[in-house]
Amino acid sequence: MTKKNSRCRPLRVGLISLGCAKNLVDAEIMLGSLLKSGVEITNDAASADAVIVNTCSFIDSAQEESVDTILESVELRDASQRGQAVIVSGCLPQRFRDELPKLMPEVDAFMGIDQVANVSDIIGKAIANRATKVPGVSSKSQKGKLVSRLNELEKNRPLDEHEKENALRGSDKFGKTKTIIGTKVPSSILHPPSSPVFDVTARPVFIPDFETPRFRLTPKHFAYVKIAEGCNHPCSFCIIPRMRGTHRSRTQADIVKEAKALIADGVKEINLISQDSTYYGLDLRPNHSRAISSPEKFSAAAKSLAADATTICTLIRELNSLKGDFWIRLLYTHPAHWTDELIQTIAECKKVARYIDIPLQHIHENMLERMRRETSQQYIVDLIKRIRAGIPGIALRTTFIVGFPGETEASFNTLLDFIRDTKFERLGVFAYSKEDGTRAGAMAGQLTDKVKQKRRELAMHAQHKVAVAVAESFVGREIKVLIEGEANAKQLQSANVSSWEHGLIRETDKHTSQMKGHYFVARGEADAPDIDGRVYIRAAQGALPVGQFAKVKVIGHTDYDLIAEAD
Repeated sequence: MTKKNSRCRPLRVGLISLGCAKNLVDAEIMLGSLLKSGVEITNDAASADAVIVNTCSFIDSAQEESVDTILESVELRDASQRGQAVIVSGCLPQRFRDELPKLMPEVDAFMGIDQVANVSDIIGKAIANRATKVPGVSSKSQKGKLVSRLNELEKNRPLDEHEKENALRGSDKFGKTKTIIGTKVPSSILHPPSSPVFDVTARPVFIPDFETPRFRLTPKHFAYVKIAEGCNHPCSFCIIPRMRGTHRSRTQADIVKEAKALIADGVKEINLISQDSTYYGLDLRPNHSRAISSPEKFSAAAKSLAADATTICTLIRELNSLKGDFWIRLLYTHPAHWTDELIQTIAECKKVARYIDIPLQHIHENMLERMRRETSQQYIVDLIKRIRAGIPGIALRTTFIVGFPGETEASFNTLLDFIRDTKFERLGVFAYSKEDGTRAGAMAGQLTDKVKQKRRELAMHAQHKVAVAVAESFVGREIKVLIEGEANAKQLQSANVSSWEHGLIRETDKHTSQMKGHYFVARGEADAPDIDGRVYIRAAQGALPVGQFAKVKVIGHTDYDLIAEAD
């Protein structure tokens, strides 16, 4: 591309987003901001003036995927478009803000979570910075060294004063550290030509609002609505609070305003997301304390709220009152923060999908304590009974971690028995990922990968039997579904939904290869986008409205999916 050509058209930017739905919303905000500034978005990375890699660093496999993608983008740039800027955003630079620019000098800019709405300015600086650089040599062979170095950095990173406290992320002090923005110095000093552009705040504080530009990447009929950002929980295995900051809620009025616009635009399913949706609004109360992670403290705090206080219940009720035919899906709830009021609210709000996402992580008492989950085994058993009794027809989805440090054969068997007895409608299993920089990463009793993977296979085998029985129970019933699109025989054979974020909840279903004819793909209330099962509807081509609701009759099932016919 010549300089003359580059002046005759807008800048072209490509974006690769990795990780969870919360990360996807950040990517949508970046695209919205770029489009507002007149940038052209392209899917052809080779023709882009800049490529953004929006990274994830939740677990080892996600981090390795991020490193892989960055190096692949750099290789493509060096091979075909040496003037192209490569920008790395999201959790990886947030986690390794001090070291990543030194480890990846071939990257032209690093930006954090707080900077997503300012991406246009950063891209401009990155492209200018790229023009001053002498092309180097990059190779995927760097990956092993990079991943090892990142792990080493986390292992040797000293705990700060807040992390030394027993009430980590539950303390009132956590999150009040000064945000480092950077001294106002000339750009030539701050970003010398040989150094990447760097804009990553030490502790994120950003939360989007309705006015934040956004370009949705989801199909027209469903959307993710981020109701809060950050997390206050002290889970010993999790790095998210340090990457994403302390919990911060959007105002209810702002969320409702966004929901109204989405519904007017044809959205039929609003997926409410955050790190802990059940904590929503509690940080908005006057002089709030963050030390309320346990069920007892959370319940007391919720009961002491003013009558007009904002909570997840008030939000759900107002969204439910909006005009239109749509689903509200509540994702990422924490078991310690469920109240009787929330159960009653969901039961009374007919637009709320009969589906609960409630990651439990384990059931054995010792494992729950070591994970710092703030819940006991009996509390969880009682909570599930309360939810199922209070919300008839509810589908429960959860995730478990197996192979956690100190997990004995006996404690794992307790989990297996719990899976068989509780019969979760949707369930995924993680093999524990040792994360340096977390308390669990430094614990004694680390298990081998072989043991962890074997236990994961046993847990998924136990759930497989449950899943088949759950699918069988739907046969003969009429259900409401949201039509996703048409599927041909080839697509049916390769049908597969898997997500590391949810513990590979659904893996390849061998029975789909036996399905012949023309089908539509749909989801029921018990199926969240991308991670749960599907409903395959046998129908004539063009017979069902894509992006709309339909009533279908279930006539069969595979291991994880339902087979239906249109009424």
